[in-house]
Amino acid sequence: MRALPLILAMISATPATLQSQQGIDTALVANVLVSRMQLARGERVLLVAVRGRSDALLSAMRRRVVAAGAIDLGVLAATGASDPSWVTEFVRGAPADRAGLATHLASVDLAVMMPGATVQSPVYAAMQDVLRTGKGRTIHFHWEGAYALDGSLLEVSAEKGAFYQRVLRDTDYRALGAMQSRFEQAVRAGPVRVTTPAGTDITFRVGDRPVTKQDGDASAARARLGRSLIDREVELPPGAIRVAPLEESVNGQIAFPPGMWGGERVEGLVMRFASGRVTGFTATTGNAAVERELNQAGDGGRAFREFALGFNPLLAIPESGERWIPYYGYGAGVVRLSLGDNTELGGRVGGGYVRWNFFPDATVTVGNETWVSGGKLTPPK
Repeated sequence: MRALPLILAMISATPATLQSQQGIDTALVANVLVSRMQLARGERVLLVAVRGRSDALLSAMRRRVVAAGAIDLGVLAATGASDPSWVTEFVRGAPADRAGLATHLASVDLAVMMPGATVQSPVYAAMQDVLRTGKGRTIHFHWEGAYALDGSLLEVSAEKGAFYQRVLRDTDYRALGAMQSRFEQAVRAGPVRVTTPAGTDITFRVGDRPVTKQDGDASAARARLGRSLIDREVELPPGAIRVAPLEESVNGQIAFPPGMWGGERVEGLVMRFASGRVTGFTATTGNAAVERELNQAGDGGRAFREFALGFNPLLAIPESGERWIPYYGYGAGVVRLSLGDNTELGGRVGGGYVRWNFFPDATVTVGNETWVSGGKLTPPK
């Protein structure tokens, strides 16, 4: 899978451990995570982790899983060495290859992808293979995903870790889900238009495409309603809706923020689209680097992938102090426009290449209603 550069590599790029972040209450975090699972008695729960990244939290979560009446299957190492305390009969019997793992994991009701676990891990990839069959569900508790306004990755410091903890604890999950459902109803009916001061002006329709609502509901009942892979992958902290628009409906242009393309800094990039395909682009600097990346990506690199919009007011870009984009752009008003493979969202573009791009100052209209104005979530009454 040739995913470039924002979706995969950056998930594992922050080495800080949860237990090293002052002020992190592992009992609180474990309570929230397990409560969002809404476990039924006898459900089989597996944790996927990297040793040294979240050890204290793993122990707290496993105790709460058992207290909820579910079955603790142990902890599989996403990469590197395991810990003796992680090993159970289920873990001991796990094959090393992806195909064998997928068969082994088919009996898992819920897997939790802990900090450090990425799709580059055979365990992670094999669990996604299970999800594609319509079985099981996962929680993505990456904890990383802090970005500068230009899209570059930031370290999740102790301060940012405490920020995420407060979001987990204080999010109004019911209100978040209700707002996302309102937005889904709106986009089903009307065309979506995204504009930015830099010159983005792109329109599309979603039709009957799956609209994934990341509202923090990791229950089996919710998973049974899933229509795409990411419907079964629940992000915590929550906040974004994600959808692959109808490819033929995507028209206009995107003015990208400065960023790295093809290994070089690119500025002033404007990319034009017709029927979901890139028809041309210009950049004030780095034009050849963009061409190089898209050529390496193959056919899928020249396709519009996904629209995502954040709805969690607690994950919004801070108004004062350091201005940064929390948790993968899941905060209220942050727009993500992506290129590449959208099969996990129910789209038709393959190839494996994925590129995220953040737009913190966008305006989003649906039909005649404005939902985001200059980066501020402004849902109609």
